[in-house]
Amino acid sequence: MRLLFLLLALMSTSVSASLSVLVYDVNTGQPIISENAEVVRPVASITKLMTVLIVLEAEQPKDEIIKLDWKESRLYHTRLPRSVKSLTRDQLIDLALIKSDNFAAYHLCSSYTGGVESCVQAMNQKAHTLGMYSTVYTDPTGLEETNISTARDLIKLIIMAKSYPEIVEATKPSVEIKVKRHWWQAWNTSPIVRTHDDDVVVSKTGYISSSGGCLVMLMNTEVGQRIIALLGSKNTHTRFPEAEQTLGLN
Repeated sequence: MRLLFLLLALMSTSVSASLSVLVYDVNTGQPIISENAEVVRPVASITKLMTVLIVLEAEQPKDEIIKLDWKESRLYHTRLPRSVKSLTRDQLIDLALIKSDNFAAYHLCSSYTGGVESCVQAMNQKAHTLGMYSTVYTDPTGLEETNISTARDLIKLIIMAKSYPEIVEATKPSVEIKVKRHWWQAWNTSPIVRTHDDDVVVSKTGYISSSGGCLVMLMNTEVGQRIIALLGSKNTHTRFPEAEQTLGLN
């Protein structure tokens, strides 16, 4: 029940003219709160949800070992140790969703049949199939401000995403990668997942300067499943802290 209170507190304290917010009741298929839900905005790393979805739809082997091209790390930043030379597709999915690792998202698309161009094309085709008519993808990471959508469109994406066990399983506090004899750990970019992972089904955060802080999240509450899509928060620090402080969760 605390997550329901958290959701309501977030909405009462954060909704402003600068935000796009949609809270959606999964059981009834109806919005509960809607503010600027049709405004088209950059979505930053929320893009990675579609990247992973497309890769999973292609049914490429999840245990396939993919060699990392470290030259691309100049564009796609990562905190992975440079001693890591390859990862499985499954590990790249975890890194892309949990840590929001751009390097991982790039490699998911570069190893897609036909490469990055075909991958991004498939992302746009899927968006159209889902009725996300205000959504456009231009790269697999969300680094480009030309990756755009609306809060209303993103509800459709997260409903589709929850049908993939791999995406649900990647909604967890951290990911661990074995590096030689040690384990390298990266924490989820969402503090809500880190503290309420049993209640959150799917979650993805995003931020670039042109998008502001972004969040999509599907959660279980005592009154049913709720989805929140929030775009255009001031920065990465303004999405949750006021609500958490009000509820005494931090």
